[in-house]
Amino acid sequence: MSDLGDDRVLGDVADLLSLMPFAVTLGVVLDSASPAEVRGRLDWAPDRCTADGVVHGGALMALADSLGAICAYLNLPPGAQTATITSATSFIRGIREGSVTGISRPLHAGRTVIVVQTDLLDGAGRLAAQVTQSQSVLIRPT
Repeated sequence: MSDLGDDRVLGDVADLLSLMPFAVTLGVVLDSASPAEVRGRLDWAPDRCTADGVVHGGALMALADSLGAICAYLNLPPGAQTATITSATSFIRGIREGSVTGISRPLHAGRTVIVVQTDLLDGAGRLAAQVTQSQSVLIRPT
């Protein structure tokens, strides 16, 4: 079990992914998660592609947003929630086979905003896309 220091206690990293049904439906796999780094992947599949068998940019952004949200969540203060404010994506190369691996790391974990960078890598470890997102820190009223 992972104790996050407040009322969030998780059995394993799969519990984190279960918080996002869309990511589960899409096929996102969460490999590891800590406040310093979140790793996951999405396998190539024809139903995730656009023209010429290239993984659709929306699928790549969904992977990055999911991993980035988990990274932000793990960096929240006790009792807070998060929501994406902005997301900027640079697509560098297409994914035509295998899987895409995502690595999310916090660039800034502040009191009101958390900024996360997610690198998406192809099967050869080359950068396929980079996503930077800002996540709002939402404090629940007491």
